[in-house]
Amino acid sequence: MVREQERLQREAERQRAREDKEAARRYAEARQAEAQTLNAFLAAQIAELEGVLTATLGIDDFVDFEALREKPVIRPFGPGGLAQARSRPEPEAPAAPTGIGKLVPGARRKHEEAVAAAQAAHDHAIEFWKNAEHEREQKLAAAQAAYDERVADAIARAEAQNAEVDAFREAVERGEPSAVVDYFGLVLEASRYPEGFPKSRRLAYVPESRQLVLECELPTFDVVPETREFRYVKVRDEITTSPRPANQRKALYASAVAQTSLRCVHELFEADRNLLIDTVVFNGIVDSIDKRTGQPARTCLVTLRTTRDAFHDLDLALVDPAECLKGLNAGVSKSPAELAPVRPVLDFDMVDPRFVEEADVLSGLDERPNLMDLTPGEFEGLITNLFEKMGLETRQTRPSRDGGVDCVAYDTRPVLGGKVVIQAKRYKNTVGVSAVRDLFGTVHNEGAVKGILVTTSGYGKASHEFANDKPLELLDGTNLLYLLHEHAQLEARIEPPEDWTDPDGAVLA
Repeated sequence: MVREQERLQREAERQRAREDKEAARRYAEARQAEAQTLNAFLAAQIAELEGVLTATLGIDDFVDFEALREKPVIRPFGPGGLAQARSRPEPEAPAAPTGIGKLVPGARRKHEEAVAAAQAAHDHAIEFWKNAEHEREQKLAAAQAAYDERVADAIARAEAQNAEVDAFREAVERGEPSAVVDYFGLVLEASRYPEGFPKSRRLAYVPESRQLVLECELPTFDVVPETREFRYVKVRDEITTSPRPANQRKALYASAVAQTSLRCVHELFEADRNLLIDTVVFNGIVDSIDKRTGQPARTCLVTLRTTRDAFHDLDLALVDPAECLKGLNAGVSKSPAELAPVRPVLDFDMVDPRFVEEADVLSGLDERPNLMDLTPGEFEGLITNLFEKMGLETRQTRPSRDGGVDCVAYDTRPVLGGKVVIQAKRYKNTVGVSAVRDLFGTVHNEGAVKGILVTTSGYGKASHEFANDKPLELLDGTNLLYLLHEHAQLEARIEPPEDWTDPDGAVLA
């Protein structure tokens, strides 16, 4: 008996050991699966970063105005039980006595009383039925009226929405700057990026140059995972991490920045069915904290200006993003992870629509001089004074044959400074590319390090294409107003008289 109990006890202990071992195995497998899940999530994050550009290539970025129109959802009228009329009460006639019943004393009188009582009950039932039906019909009519009102409201809201959409579409087709900015804002807002990518963007449209300027906030370096791999260490019952090499993180981040830049420009051009844009300026900005001062800092990591024709020739599915930006003559940070800055090809504040709107509001005030009303001498003095206030030492050379300003200035900064040729042209229509070529020739003839062409109008894509990758800077009318406001504290406006005639070298916009 004792031996049997000992045997059973040993068997029970062995069974518990087997169960404990099985439980330990299942636990280890669960922890291992947990590590694998974390690795799969990590791999998906990396794949998203590596596919920022290709993720948009199969998507039509055009915003269909018809999709913005509202179609009112009108459900059928559902009156429920109110639609069902009650049955009209039927009279019930008491059966007349028959046979021997007729001989019972008072049978006839009782029958007549029963008939009268039945008639009275029927009359009462009819009256109740009429009142109930009247109440039902009133409720039905009220429900129908409320339904009709809801339908009318839904249709009115849809018509108002659709009228706004139609007006928006027409404004975009006319190229109204605010509508163009709103449209391309919708395009970029609809674009879906990996988690951790900011959505902050600023847009401005310069109709004279058919130029769209985008300042896009880029993700910070933190968007690249620090972890390379998760591993489950059984002996410590711990999921450990191995760090991603710093060079790999930096390369992934630089690639994500380059891909984002190309993606934004691609989406803008692809969505432009009305061919409103000839040129896109892109500035990729990172908002961060300057570790030296602890103050907020905005660093430009990528800047480029490109035309539709130049961008159209790219096969973005096959390019190396970094090399592609080089081919577009973009300015790219040498070390994006360390926030090494580049100088924007065009500062967004120079075309900030809020500044333009303010100028438009104040344009009728007498104290705002119209640059087109100045004498040639006054205009020359204004431009000379502006660039002096910007830190250049200017030297007037000769009157320009086209009524503009030609002067040579000197940037006195060591190493970066040098001789600068400045030309300014008061034009109503777009400045032709010949003026840009002439400026480039003057830069060479003068041995200058840079040429600046500023106009009261704008430039076409041929001018921007020619100036690309050359020491030339093209400033349009909006830029000029901003520079006067910022550096000379002068609020001005540009309003050519109706009889204004541009000199040779301007072309119709």
